[in-house]
Amino acid sequence: MAETTMFNDKTLLITGGTGSFGNAVLRRFLDSELREIRVFSRDEKKQDDMRKKYKSDKLKFYIGDVRDFQSVMNAVRGADFIYHAAALKQVPSCEFYPLEAVKTNVLGTENVLEAAVQAGVKRVVCLSTDKAVYPINAMGISKAMMEKVIVAKARSSNDTVICATRYGNVMASRGSVIPLFTNQIRARQPITITDPSMTRFMMTLDDAVDLVLFAFKNGRPGEIFVQKAPAATIETLAKALTDLLGVPRHEINVIGTRHGEKLFEALLSREEMVAAQDLGSYYRIPPDLRDLNYDKYFEQGEIEISQATEYTSHNTTRLDVKGMQALLLKLRFIQATMRGEHVEPEE
Repeated sequence: MAETTMFNDKTLLITGGTGSFGNAVLRRFLDSELREIRVFSRDEKKQDDMRKKYKSDKLKFYIGDVRDFQSVMNAVRGADFIYHAAALKQVPSCEFYPLEAVKTNVLGTENVLEAAVQAGVKRVVCLSTDKAVYPINAMGISKAMMEKVIVAKARSSNDTVICATRYGNVMASRGSVIPLFTNQIRARQPITITDPSMTRFMMTLDDAVDLVLFAFKNGRPGEIFVQKAPAATIETLAKALTDLLGVPRHEINVIGTRHGEKLFEALLSREEMVAAQDLGSYYRIPPDLRDLNYDKYFEQGEIEISQATEYTSHNTTRLDVKGMQALLLKLRFIQATMRGEHVEPEE
């Protein structure tokens, strides 16, 4: 693996390591030259399942909560790198319990970053989401605040490099729409679509891990990395799935947009696009490093902002049904489903 050299004989801590992203990062790193991989989470059952599944002496498990600084500090000591994926990410639950989203996504991130600085961790990569751009729901607002905490902390993090990745929908991850549609097809129930014209970015878990590795290798303090991704309408996704599973005439019910949902998502705002660096497959968003002496910024406007265009799931590359099917066929979940196997979504 080309990415292993910087990790040779080092220790990686993954917060939220029992979730979809944590598992994906773990799988990629198990065969690397890392000396130790620490999985930090609240869920002892999932940790035990992972222990039995991977059977690796390289894995160490830590029970704790990012809300509790001392439990974070216990896991961070001796770590060289941290991948911070612990979060409350379900839009409905965060809408009902917004303060819980703040405690985990904002204050929990501060705990992880402060522990990393105190322990002399080399690099921290934090996980954000497209819902942090022009946020309209509690989950997105809490993630937007998390990004502000990251940038602020990066200004004074000494030798600890703190940066972030921002991603769109991860296909076939737990709680996502592809497993829902698949289960409805299996149960011979109508597929429930909120709005056929709604668009979402589409990326695989492997794509997401590639983005994390890129950030570990190239990130500078306070930067946010975004992977360019295609998008599709929900109608196109449903059509691609029903065709692949051999039920092209499967019934579809349009139920309307749910509370807290957008017609389309943005990965970069108009303001960010002005400063973003195009790296080919990725965008690098530099941090706003202005200090508190900002009177001069009231006098110097930013003309380019009024001319820029945000990067959204409406204006990125749009997949048709065949393009969507090609992407779906890369997923282990879909491959297994087409073989008639009942598998769980990616963890």
